[in-house]
Amino acid sequence: MTKTLQIEQIATVVGGHTTVADDYQGGVESVIRLDDRFPLETLQGLDEFSHLTVLWHFHKASPDDVQLHARSPRGDTRWPATGTFVHRNHRRPNQLATSYPRLLRVVGRDLHVTDFDAVDGTPVYDIAPYFEQMGPRGQVCQPAWPQEMLEPNYWAPATVRSV
Repeated sequence: MTKTLQIEQIATVVGGHTTVADDYQGGVESVIRLDDRFPLETLQGLDEFSHLTVLWHFHKASPDDVQLHARSPRGDTRWPATGTFVHRNHRRPNQLATSYPRLLRVVGRDLHVTDFDAVDGTPVYDIAPYFEQMGPRGQVCQPAWPQEMLEPNYWAPATVRSV
């Protein structure tokens, strides 16, 4: 049975990264600008947290980009072919992503963040504070290829630009 969920954009990414890239996502400040239909009170207390959980849409991707098969990450055959739901990129059925940017400050409806891998203009569908107690419990396990693929470049600084 297939169900459809309709959700509305609540914010937009302003500034920061301007082009989609697989690496160099660190060191860039951007703003998550909450839509003005939400009262400022909805952000009250958020500035006490160091990190956010942000649900956003790969808006520059096309539905034609979705790939429902096993493939090597980034097309690199050094890493094993893995299924669609093992990847964290735009080739997913709903083309949604979850990120955990560092919250620098809150100014009105603007959430200034860094280490956020969305680009300028990205629609944001949910924002929540990151609660350490709700993160993974117990030992976290993963194969070697994500670390090989993402370090040291994923969070390496790009050309630093502020908003």
